[in-house]
Amino acid sequence: MRLKHQWWSGLVAAVLGGLVGVTAVAAAGEQFLPILGVREGAFRALQIPNANGFIDYLTLLNVRDGGINGVKLVWEECETVYDVPRGIECYERLKTKGSTGAAVFPLSTTPLVNALMERATHDQIPLLAVSSGRSDAADGRVFPYVFPALSTAWSQNTATMRFLGQRAGGMTQLKGLKITHVYIDNDFGRETLPILDTQAARYGFAVQHLAVPPPGLDQKATWLRVKVAQPDWVILRSAGVMTPTALKEAAQIGFPRDKIVGPPPTCAEQDVVPAGEAAIGFICANWRGMGTHYPLVQDMLKYIYARGKGAGPESERRGLSALLVRFFTTVRSVPPR
Repeated sequence: MRLKHQWWSGLVAAVLGGLVGVTAVAAAGEQFLPILGVREGAFRALQIPNANGFIDYLTLLNVRDGGINGVKLVWEECETVYDVPRGIECYERLKTKGSTGAAVFPLSTTPLVNALMERATHDQIPLLAVSSGRSDAADGRVFPYVFPALSTAWSQNTATMRFLGQRAGGMTQLKGLKITHVYIDNDFGRETLPILDTQAARYGFAVQHLAVPPPGLDQKATWLRVKVAQPDWVILRSAGVMTPTALKEAAQIGFPRDKIVGPPPTCAEQDVVPAGEAAIGFICANWRGMGTHYPLVQDMLKYIYARGKGAGPESERRGLSALLVRFFTTVRSVPPR
């Protein structure tokens, strides 16, 4: 399974293309872009490639195109450790950097997106929330400076339920089933609680919510409750170290991993691979394209990595998410490293 970090690219191009056009005169040849990164802590495995991917794309625009409309892009990274107070400090420090200030804040962590929504609206700085943040922020009439790109947690959950309906033989066949929702107890994990309850009432299945305190290393009691409940399906909404821990605990109690469905970023390769054989069969929701055949990835390899300018390992360039290629992917074999 290849779920990597190049999903910023097309989205950032659209946003930057418009913003640079507006600020080109004032920018004196440069446009500043902040990077609120996570290179430390329990969520670093996935977030490091995210930051590297964004940096690589900005580098590509400068090297290949000379910037955007002749305006070079400059950036600065600030470490948040997936911590909201530190993320807010980074936002405040970087929002006025450069001659024009920050053009946009690209973010992929729901707690930080939610914490910055009011500030960004007041400052009139767009937040590019890539499949993160509040799902209702998709209504731009209410949230004019928040852009939930690609999909929302509610949309992902709806797709998950449709998949389970297909497996059951139709949505009406969900009636009477038992679904356990194991989720990380933060804004990301809690985002789908209301829609799951609504869908349970609509389709007649029973849903059990089991919260796991971050970072998710202690789950034995949680999975013992799963064992007692004997659900038909488990929806695993986790991130970082919680994912391999959950899959290993499921294996310990004998719960079949092909009855566990996870959304992005639960299915990120960086977090699934450490589970080793316990991940085999795990079903993953995916909204990212996989492979190196995309023209943008080829350009990155040609203009950036062939010249030694890459921000991370070349192997991380395998997951450009230009469009949805394949929504559900079953992990056939994830050997331990």
